[in-house]
Amino acid sequence: MASEDVVGKTSATIANIAEEAKIASVGVKAPSRQTLLGICKSLVAGGVAGGVSRTAVAPLERMKILLQVQNPHAIKYNGTVQGLKYIWRTEGLRGMFKGNGTNCARIVPNSAVKFFSYEEASKGILWLYRQQPGNEDAELTPLLRLGAGACAGIIAMSATYPMDLVRGRLTVQTDKSPSQYRGIAHALTTVLREEGPRALYKGWLPSVIGVIPYVGLNFAVYESLKDHLVKSRPVGLVQDTELSVTTKLTCGAVAGTVGQTVAYPLDVIRRRMQMGGWKNAASIVTGEGKSTLEYTGMIDAFRKTVRHEGFGALYKGLVPNSVKVVPSIAIAFVTYEVVKDVLKVEMRISE
Repeated sequence: MASEDVVGKTSATIANIAEEAKIASVGVKAPSRQTLLGICKSLVAGGVAGGVSRTAVAPLERMKILLQVQNPHAIKYNGTVQGLKYIWRTEGLRGMFKGNGTNCARIVPNSAVKFFSYEEASKGILWLYRQQPGNEDAELTPLLRLGAGACAGIIAMSATYPMDLVRGRLTVQTDKSPSQYRGIAHALTTVLREEGPRALYKGWLPSVIGVIPYVGLNFAVYESLKDHLVKSRPVGLVQDTELSVTTKLTCGAVAGTVGQTVAYPLDVIRRRMQMGGWKNAASIVTGEGKSTLEYTGMIDAFRKTVRHEGFGALYKGLVPNSVKVVPSIAIAFVTYEVVKDVLKVEMRISE
């Protein structure tokens, strides 16, 4: 997660909404099966939030990945601005959004599963916690939120990881790449045929490890900030008992920055492992015929990266990632809540 993208750090990811924790903090009973309508509402809101946020920052997302995986023997991009100018000059507007379609196809189900899983995990964890003597009236703590967020991130990342791997490869290839993936399906079948089924989960371990600080801290920090503001009620930040949209945006930005900074080295290692074993790889990976590093595992990838490029290599692409993660996660938070409100209104009208 990893960023996102943890998870698929991006995680990606991942991300990250914890709004339904309210349900778990008041009058929680043993977890029960949600109605089909309620499930659809959560999935739609989470899916739309993920798709909108990723599309808004697609050029920065591609720049981040290119900086993470470029061959150290043939540096093409020395910085974010230089890299974006180079992409614009050589590939045009379309190049800025390369891989975005695949990213949206992955992130929509990823976000939907993550948001829904968090809602269920938060209620289940709180119910179990309240079964302990003396905790009958307990509410969700930051630690419990961290656990629920991490569980949700791991489930979502694992469910969509093969799509994240091919998304990374589609993002770095250009029209001059020696071998072209024509889309998600072609990339998946090609990897299966040439590298085997295990290749679809290259980099999975650092992604899982990265989910814990990335997604978990996103949820925990966001909810803790929101609860603090609601209770302290600073002038202008709280409207009645709800935070303003701007305040929610700020809380989401802070949460995203904390999560991505802690987990970023794992995201770099994940992406580099995903490029390993790629036959006729894109020139950004091979370095125009230069030697390409191969990794036997996560520890080997860390060791070789630091040995050949220094500790700073673990933070390659951090600048565009920092610039994009703040608006991306903040937009996801707000979009999720807005879509949920719209769905609630439509549900009432239909009734």
